[in-house]
Parts: sequence; C-alpha cells; structure tokens
Amino acid sequence: MHGNVPPIANECEGLLAYLAQQRRVLRITAYGLTDEQARLVPSASSLSIGGLIKHVAHTEQGWMDTVSQREERGTLAERQAAYLAGFRLAPDETLDDVLAFYGQVARETEEIVAGVPDLGRPVPVPREIPWYPPDIDAWSVRWVLFHLIQETARHAGHADIVREHIDGATAFPLMAAAENWPETPWLKPWSPVLQV
Repeated sequence: MHGNVPPIANECEGLLAYLAQQRRVLRITAYGLTDEQARLVPSASSLSIGGLIKHVAHTEQGWMDTVSQREERGTLAERQAAYLAGFRLAPDETLDDVLAFYGQVARETEEIVAGVPDLGRPVPVPREIPWYPPDIDAWSVRWVLFHLIQETARHAGHADIVREHIDGATAFPLMAAAENWPETPWLKPWSPVLQV
C-alpha cells in the first residue's frame, strides 16, 4: 500500500480506502512481534498491541452490526464484559488469530458497504451506549465510516507508542519492512536483528 492511499474515483471508494489504510498501519504495529510481545503493556496505559487490534476489530464489527441492523451479540451485560475484555489479548488468543479476525471483519465491512446504495442512509444511534448523544436518532452510513476511520487512526497512534516502548520500532521503518521498501540513506527497514 506504500504509506498512502492510491487515487480514488468516488466517495465510497475513498472512505473504504482510507479505512483500509488506517487498518494497515495499525496491523503494521504488530509486524514481527511474538504473542508475548503483543500482550505487553509497556507504557503508562493499560494498552497492548494485540488488545488494540482486537478492540478495533470488535468495534468495527459492532458498527457493521448496527449498519446491517443485525441482532446484538449477547446480552447487554455480556456485551459490556466483552468490551472490557476486548482491550487485551487473552492467554488463549494469538496475534495471528486476532489479525485473521480483523481481516475477516474488514472483508465483511467492504461487502456490507458495497451493498449500501446511499451513504446517507440512516443508522440508528445505539441507545445503551452512554457516550452517544441522546438527542440524535440516527447517523448515516457515511458518518459511521468516518467514525471508523477516526477510531482506527486514534488507536493506530496508541499502538505506535506501545510498539516503540516494546522494542524501539517506529512506524516508517516498520512499514518499510512490512512492504519490502528498499533501504535508502535516510530510511532503513526495521529488522529484528538490528534491534537491541
């Protein structure tokens, strides 16, 4: 993907391309990590790379459930417990499992959005979520996609910081390694051999 979204032809393609790019940079924060490293909480926050990816995948899936008007998964108490557990990679989960799940969620999002003829279509505001405004009945599919881009980008930034605390790796060297960019005088792809 080379660090930037390619040219786009229309609004829907643009929204999906920017969401895909933010997913990609979040996934790249996990590049080269072991499951144990993906569980690490090395900064002042309680966030881990694996937990962030898992959380963002479940968030996107939840929004697609709302867009599709699918039944909620479990009771409210079960959903609340799953929300809290969604911020960590459990001992029985692997980074590969979470990345595969995130890929599945991404494909499903693209299928659902492809079936929406009008991005202005209303999406009901979930009433049980305390941070959603009580005076708005619906957002649009367009709003949901912008929100997912925002949410993914926010957590990709968190993951950048967590990853740097784990082994010093930063975004562009990781991206260069993940995408096989050639080494230049000013950018060397990340390599676990070079890490201290």
